[in-house]
Formats: sequence, C-alpha cells, structure tokens
Amino acid sequence: MEVVFYAEFYWRQWVLFYKGDAIMKKTKRKIFETSMKLFSEKGYDATSIEEITATVGVAKGTLYYHFSSKEEIFNFLVEEGMKLLKNSIEIKTSKCETTIDKLKAIVLIQLKGIKKYENVLTIVMSQVWGNEPRNVLCKEKVIEYITVIEKMIEAGLEKGDIKYCDAEVLACQIFSLTCSSLIYRRKVEEFDIEKLYQEYERSLFDKLI
Repeated sequence: MEVVFYAEFYWRQWVLFYKGDAIMKKTKRKIFETSMKLFSEKGYDATSIEEITATVGVAKGTLYYHFSSKEEIFNFLVEEGMKLLKNSIEIKTSKCETTIDKLKAIVLIQLKGIKKYENVLTIVMSQVWGNEPRNVLCKEKVIEYITVIEKMIEAGLEKGDIKYCDAEVLACQIFSLTCSSLIYRRKVEEFDIEKLYQEYERSLFDKLI
C-alpha cells in the first residue's frame, strides 16, 4: 500500500509539474507574440514593459521570469525569426537541382514570409539602421541571411549554371525584394504573391540564364 501511495503521489506531482510547465510555455509565447505585434506597430522605443504586461494580462514579475528586459524580448524574436527564415531557405533549396531554381525558391519563400512573418520582418528592417546593440544585432542577422544566398550564387558560378554576376550584389538584391515587397503589401489592398513572384522572375532571373 505504501508503495502504491508514493507512486500515486509522484505521478500527481509530475502531472502538476507538466501542466505548470505547459502554462509557463504558453505565457512565454503570449508575451513573445504580443511584444512582436507592439514592436511592429508602435516601434521598439514607443513600446513599454507596462504596455506589454497590460496587453498580455500578466504581472511584471511574470514577464521578468521569462525575459530579463525588453531588449531580451527583442533579441529573442529577431534571432528566432531570422533563424526560421534562414532554415526555411536552406531546407527548400536543398531539394533544388539548379542555382536558378534555388534562387527562385528563395524569392518565393521571402514573399510567403511577408504574409506569415510580416511583424518580424518589419521589426528587423526598421531596426537595421543605427548603432544601438539591437541595431547591430539586426544587421548581423540580415548579413548572415544574405551570406547564405551569396554562397549559393558562388556555387552556381563555379558550376557554370548561371551567367557571371557579382554574387554579393545579387544576394543583396534578392534580399532587398523583401523590403520592397513589404512596402508593396502596405500599398495595395490585395497582396498577390503569384503575381509579384512572376514579376520578380522576369526582371531578375532572365539575365542569369
């Protein structure tokens, strides 16, 4: 009987711990998503810890349990957002045979990312300029992403399956489509990914074949 009692006790403790852990993860995600929305809409400087906690509906102590500061929240969302985008293009392009197909896949991923990760991309692009630590971080993550594209272009040049071009310039140009597409999304009522992709395909890739 004593063995059964302790087994039941530890089982209940584990269940309580598991439920508590799940709640904490849910709270952290809510803080993350709320901060991302506020940073995107109002800007980093105009968003306060008080506004984040009020919107989420938690006490400051709860927020500080997950994140030590507003800057840590910002760093977390930039690092995770850009890592997700970088991983997406690496996975997708690994299935492509030619360099042109890889670059086309990257452009399409970026366009789809604007719909799916608009807030993160808006935050990153708005904070690239300046010398504050968060500006430096954003620049580093953007350069890391562009470097992935640049290496793919260099590999294509070595194989000879694309015409000669400046790999660094072209990589930056491909990433710049994200910026121009973000502006375009705010300008039009309907963001037609396929239409925009076809336009980029004509203007960018024809000269590489």
